[in-house]
Amino acid sequence: MLTALEMCAGAGGQSLGLEQAGFHHLACVELDSHCCDTLKLNRNWHVENTDLNVFSGLKYRGQVDLLAGGLPCPPFSMAGKQLGEKDERNLFPAALRLVDEIRPKAVMIENVRGLYSDAFLTYRLWIEAQLKALGYTPQWRLLNASDFGVPQLRPRLICVALRKDCAAEFLWPLPHPVPPKTVGQTLHDLMAANRWPLAGKWVKLADDIAPTLVGGSKKHGGPDLGPTRARLAWSTLSVDGRGIADEAPAPNFVGMPRLTVRMAARIQGFPDSWVFSGKKTAAYRQIGNAFPPPVATAVGGQIALALGFKARKVAKVG
Repeated sequence: MLTALEMCAGAGGQSLGLEQAGFHHLACVELDSHCCDTLKLNRNWHVENTDLNVFSGLKYRGQVDLLAGGLPCPPFSMAGKQLGEKDERNLFPAALRLVDEIRPKAVMIENVRGLYSDAFLTYRLWIEAQLKALGYTPQWRLLNASDFGVPQLRPRLICVALRKDCAAEFLWPLPHPVPPKTVGQTLHDLMAANRWPLAGKWVKLADDIAPTLVGGSKKHGGPDLGPTRARLAWSTLSVDGRGIADEAPAPNFVGMPRLTVRMAARIQGFPDSWVFSGKKTAAYRQIGNAFPPPVATAVGGQIALALGFKARKVAKVG
């Protein structure tokens, strides 16, 4: 059985995806209490409710096949101040410390596309140098969630670093041959849940994949689908992005509907059975900041294949 330890586990998007790829979680580390409650509501995982900066991985040394995590994005987001390593929310140093303490066979870190920009080239090279010094071979790849069945673009930068003796076996996942469903196709049954007679017409208007969902920070107000440009993009799909609805449109509803928390979760690739702790704002924030499970499954599956191939090769030689 392959094992994993999750950093900044959030609402469990990456955790769920890695579980589906065959990894058993030894621990999920997460600071936000709502996220911790969400993880506990859905799985019997060991959840460490603590700051990654103070979490010690020494007790897990030699037990972890994959150390994974979606580290905070604001330090590198193109929508923010792009303070990078100077941002107090930057957790790459903490993650690298845990790599050293735990010495997993593989590392997988997810972040925003902004980290791939020229502005952070020097920092990416520094991260690579630290991983190489610890005996890993790092690779970066920009992946779009829509290439793996998720009905939104959601570009994310993934760093995969395998131990040198396993690195040659890793191959990045290939995009799915079939394009994802449109927003309308994805949400038709949920939009029609309260017998809204215009749901079928709405499906034809929502005939493309979604813009990237934006979760926002705790400094942000109530739940909405992002800044002005994002809301305009949603309006082209006949979705009102100014907020999140409590329920699906009523039979007498007229106008552009808003997404519910469950609709947003489905657009992120969460199964309908996944429960989110907290009220609407807290729940939507968890969803908007999540890593889509299908993408984590795709990358995690390739890591599992690489580690499994190496294990079979060693067993055959032995």
